[in-house]
Amino acid sequence: MADRYLRFTGTAPGRFLTRRLGLPQPAALTRWSPERPALDGGLLHLTAGRSGLDLAPVLARTGIGPAGSGRAAAVVLDATGVRDVEGLAEVHAALHPVLRPVATSGRVVLLGAPLDPADHHQAAAQQALEGFTRSLGKEIGRGRTVNLVRLTDAAAAESTLRFLLSPRSAYVSGQVIDVGAPQETTPADPDRSLTGRTALVTGAARGIGEAVAETLARDGARVVVLDVPQAGQDARRVAERLGGTALLLDMTSADAGARITEALPDGLDLLIHNAGITRDRRLVNMPGERWISVLEVNLASVLRTTDALLKDGTLRRGGRIVATASIAGIAGNAGQTNYAASKAGVVGLVRSLAPRALEEHGVTVNAVAPGFIETKMTAAVPLFIREAGRRMNSLAQGGLPADVAETTAWLAHPASGAVNGQIVRVCGQSLLGA
Repeated sequence: MADRYLRFTGTAPGRFLTRRLGLPQPAALTRWSPERPALDGGLLHLTAGRSGLDLAPVLARTGIGPAGSGRAAAVVLDATGVRDVEGLAEVHAALHPVLRPVATSGRVVLLGAPLDPADHHQAAAQQALEGFTRSLGKEIGRGRTVNLVRLTDAAAAESTLRFLLSPRSAYVSGQVIDVGAPQETTPADPDRSLTGRTALVTGAARGIGEAVAETLARDGARVVVLDVPQAGQDARRVAERLGGTALLLDMTSADAGARITEALPDGLDLLIHNAGITRDRRLVNMPGERWISVLEVNLASVLRTTDALLKDGTLRRGGRIVATASIAGIAGNAGQTNYAASKAGVVGLVRSLAPRALEEHGVTVNAVAPGFIETKMTAAVPLFIREAGRRMNSLAQGGLPADVAETTAWLAHPASGAVNGQIVRVCGQSLLGA
């Protein structure tokens, strides 16, 4: 559904009226397209504290040249060397004079270090960067985003920086992403990074799942479109359009994992858990079948099939699991105790399984947590609730299925092996939750 308010605020009368009334003034976001694959403008690289990172080669490969005397499209502040309050003063001194002219839909990325358990001054200063990042994201405006990446190795963070410094991350802001030790595989073709890989996307017949399947296919993956038999016509249509195959089965069935293995005798590289349902009602009015049906689809089936595909080796080494959580699972939502419980359960799954899956199977496990995304489901939400959902984030607008898909593609990238156990919110920095 079209966001008429966003269109109105893009007109001269709209800008005047919303400014006078103190209403949100969202900026139209610049998203990736073949015609516009990079941000418009240069990159400004700054440092606070004493850093030991060699960022120049990595930043040179992001596709953004130095800002020079022109307007910056992106600012990267290396604050990994900030160890005390005096170092935080350098953060202010570095960013204060350069933020105002950063281009609309620009990017600010702070680089921090893991918290040192043996140095509480360093830990305090580095944790301070998180509060700073989230606050700056809420005030910077004009469609610009602010994120924090904690790292120890510049090369291990390359895929993450390429994502955050591109139009692909248009609806990702206020996030803290931890990048671990290098687990890197460099694809032969950067523009078709998933060539030779097989991706299974559940709930892919429509909406966000369809967008994810389309994006992974664009990046070279052979896509298996999985959905329930009732959605067979749509699933086959999507698969045919993407040059993939359709797999029709109910993920809640006890043998779902075995049936996937049987359908993919050559194995699987990317397991994208997107299938999900809602059965909203306040708990006092919610019958047991509404509760359990949501938990079965959104959580139990994810647990069962993940366990099965890891145990039998269908998910190959170097593989990726990306599950779909939700802002509701992080912040809660009235009338969605079942849905929020299931999506919070996905968060728990990721945090517990990620280190073990990497160690035992060579597979990373992450999740995306969408906020208000413009789909047929949200189009059916009552007007005032829908408008509140759109405006209650730092970008003051709803996201698109492509935003979730691009984030999933980054986590699925062969060079993203150092990103593990992360819950990345795709919500425009929702004002609810952390």
